[in-house]
Amino acid sequence: MKIVFLAPFGIRPKGTVIARMLPLAAELQGLGHQVVIVAPPYTNPEDSGKTEVLRGVRLVNVALPTGGNARRALPLAWRMFRAALHERADVVHLFKPKGYGGLAAMAHIALQRLGVGLSPLFVDTDDWEGKGGMNELHTYSSLEKRFFAFQEQWLSRHAAGVTVASRELERLTAGLGVAAAKILYLPNCVEQAPPGDGLRARKRLGIEADAPVVLLYTRFFEFSQERLHRLFADLYRRVHHVRFLVVGKGRHGEEERLAGAAETGGFREALVMAGWVEPQEIPDYLAAADVAIYPLDDTLVNRAKCPAKLTEIIRAGIPVVADRVGQAAEYVSDGAPGYLCDPAQVEDMAERTATLALDRSLGRQVGEEGRRYLAERFTWHEFAGRLATFYAGNCQQ
Repeated sequence: MKIVFLAPFGIRPKGTVIARMLPLAAELQGLGHQVVIVAPPYTNPEDSGKTEVLRGVRLVNVALPTGGNARRALPLAWRMFRAALHERADVVHLFKPKGYGGLAAMAHIALQRLGVGLSPLFVDTDDWEGKGGMNELHTYSSLEKRFFAFQEQWLSRHAAGVTVASRELERLTAGLGVAAAKILYLPNCVEQAPPGDGLRARKRLGIEADAPVVLLYTRFFEFSQERLHRLFADLYRRVHHVRFLVVGKGRHGEEERLAGAAETGGFREALVMAGWVEPQEIPDYLAAADVAIYPLDDTLVNRAKCPAKLTEIIRAGIPVVADRVGQAAEYVSDGAPGYLCDPAQVEDMAERTATLALDRSLGRQVGEEGRRYLAERFTWHEFAGRLATFYAGNCQQ
């Protein structure tokens, strides 16, 4: 079977293509299928018009038209549609039902409905994009928000099948009237990877080898900043010589607010903010931690998302204390693999985190159990096989 993946944006610097599409494509090819990724490289315009091969998968960066987002929307969508058509694939699979790729997919389905013989088109969603979802976190115009919400619903209803990255998205998609047989639960999964060098990262950051390190690997929008500040202040009182390693970059100056709270709360000396880190260096930074926290407010965005960062942490063997929200409860089970807390229970999260930070032997045991739990239940190889079967079953309808 030949399959075209339509990407939502370029491969750099965003994560969906590398973290979700590429490993899935590589596993499908390992099962004997051929996969081509067609991407609109507006996030990496230097690759416009170039074709490259990554992990044996051909990635076609369509040529970017000139002009701003509005002026190039239709030309870019048309180029994506033509690039996919050129491949003469058996299946076309759109990742994220919005934007340029969404327009290309809408054209594909519209022509099918007019009787043109085109390949079945599937849709993948790893976030809720519409009302109350990711739309609200971006500075889109009201017209753009309405259109993206329309795209998400229209494409999900008219696609041959929908793959969803979380149980909440499964529920939301069914609520759009999509039959259960046309929905496949396809969470973010993991592959085997060599461990990072935590001591190297600690040396680079100036963190003592024996200091207890609490990791926050984040984009900051998933939780109340005030709650984070209270949590760090509480942990600082509980754990002597703790270091808070913050990896990631916010959108609205959250780092500056955290630094200010550290000054006020008295934990400035404990705060180490690494900022945005090159993907190849992430394993070292994860390995530098004794325990990770994963706070999540109980919002639609968080219930629907499938946090790839959380899977990276668990795969690295780092024990996690997370809020019991959405997909986190699929990846973390109370006890051996980690600990779950009720959202906004700062004292509970602080107590559980402190226990693991102070008892490194327990932390290593919990982290290893979590790594094994994830590796046994969430592998790209297993879910790629389920996806191939899903394609075959819904292509025949």
